[in-house]
Amino acid sequence: MNALRRAIRGGRHDWQLQLSSVFSVGVAFICLASALLVLANVQELRVRWSHTGRASIYLQPSAEAADIDAIVTALRGSRGVVQVEHVSSEAARKELLKSGDAILAGLPPEAFPASIEVRVHDPERTGALARMAEKLRLLPRVEAVETYEAWGERLGTLLGSALTGAAVLALVVLGTVASVVGSTIRLSLQRRKLEVQVLKVVGATDDYVRRPFVIEGAAQGALGAAVALFVVVVLFLAAYARFDTEFALLLGAPPTFLPWYAALGMVALGTLLGALSAHISVRRLLSA
Repeated sequence: MNALRRAIRGGRHDWQLQLSSVFSVGVAFICLASALLVLANVQELRVRWSHTGRASIYLQPSAEAADIDAIVTALRGSRGVVQVEHVSSEAARKELLKSGDAILAGLPPEAFPASIEVRVHDPERTGALARMAEKLRLLPRVEAVETYEAWGERLGTLLGSALTGAAVLALVVLGTVASVVGSTIRLSLQRRKLEVQVLKVVGATDDYVRRPFVIEGAAQGALGAAVALFVVVVLFLAAYARFDTEFALLLGAPPTFLPWYAALGMVALGTLLGALSAHISVRRLLSA
């Protein structure tokens, strides 16, 4: 408790210096939290796409209503199929013209092929969608089948790149937090040099002198991480309010925030880094 009281008293004395440190640490953690947020959403999207595949079955212009009904009925009775929807040429044209593109508006109705949209739930990743697509391509009234597997592969590649980028950014953040907190504690120690000298004269140990500075460093790291999370939450909610619901349906999932354990982990990381940086800085100065 004595160390905590001394840390609070020292923080009040150097509040401007402490505030500057918290701000700098917060900026570093905002960058890290933003990268982790993107990474978490890419991972969530990849998992959803790998478990629930989508296919667009494009029909020939000669396909009649009976042919379409037969395909839809067969698909709805297939194992793993969770949704089947027939999209006519008129419906496809109307949906694409919502963008207001003049070039699309000038195209004839035949340029918008009818299709059957299928969703397949395959949590075990048995390749049910690929086998279904191969069979559908053999049907006489089917022009083409698009399973969007290339998009899944691109997401996997993007996830790998994002992981590498997040790891590099995490190292940068670690170095930044250690440097900022360490510099702040050294300046604070220099400002309280007389107090430290008096404590040493009366027999105070290095550990006794070091404790309040370690607490200050831990507080700077924790507050910086907490402020960063608050800023990222506000920005996320603002972006989420403007997020297009149709775009969410297209992706298969709305954007999500970081899981609670990741948020707590960031605060714990800030606390640990701050305390460790302060400990090393004070130890070096006291032993000099």
